[in-house]
Amino acid sequence: MKQIRLRRISSGLALAAALFAAPFLSAQAQQHAHVHGQLKLDVAIDGPTVVIDMESPLDNIVGFERAPKTAAEKKTAEDAIAQLRAADKLFAIDPAANCKLGPVELRSSALGLGNPDPSEPAGHADLDATFSFNCTNAAAAKFIDVNLFSAFKGTRQIDSQIASAQGQFKRQLKRPAGAQAAQPVRLNLGK
Repeated sequence: MKQIRLRRISSGLALAAALFAAPFLSAQAQQHAHVHGQLKLDVAIDGPTVVIDMESPLDNIVGFERAPKTAAEKKTAEDAIAQLRAADKLFAIDPAANCKLGPVELRSSALGLGNPDPSEPAGHADLDATFSFNCTNAAAAKFIDVNLFSAFKGTRQIDSQIASAQGQFKRQLKRPAGAQAAQPVRLNLGK
């Protein structure tokens, strides 16, 4: 993977945009990735912030890829949205970083959330999110305990990219088997 040299960037969002757009821009421009069971997490640690960008087929989160039709589907969508808004339960950042949940932005055309991607193919709805955490020592974070597998049964694999002062890393997390699927999975943020 081609390394990107980043100069000091004052915003975690700017860091995330610079890191994740450059190496993968041509692949994203060619095709919108949408693989059931898989979601993408991009983690940027910069200054006092940890920003997590998530891209997922809606099916991974609620079990269908369209606007909810029945009362049961509407309840499932409402419950999933509530879980995502409580992102500090889904992402437990290393206590050494002393992070508190900041703004949460959710985007899904099927669920009527935010400003969704206009290039999203019909019949293949996504749910994208940005979770911001404000920390007193973000650079001290060595891991994030990820609870997405237990929260969203349709998720089988998480492909992540991490940008921090230590460098850039890729990680892949797989759904644990059996009873361990209810436990958080640790995402290491460094070497």
